[in-house]
Amino acid sequence: MLDLRPNCECCDRDLPPESKEAMICTFECTFCADCVAGVLGGSCPNCGGEFVRRPVRPAALLAKYPASTRRVLKAEGCGSAAAA
Repeated sequence: MLDLRPNCECCDRDLPPESKEAMICTFECTFCADCVAGVLGGSCPNCGGEFVRRPVRPAALLAKYPASTRRVLKAEGCGSAAAA
């Protein structure tokens, strides 16, 4: 089951479970669509993988399977990650 992380690892933008702006890689690294298209150039700075839009969990299932509340943020920021 996906974690549905609550924020962009790059800019810390909130990405609630119903967001259609959340993008993930195969390891569930989570970034907003703006950071993926802009500074990251479509590649995950953590694993080099591609991004896809994160699926939206049906609201009726969020009570039983809640989204993660643990925020992940790249300490070095996205600018340096994109240059790697």
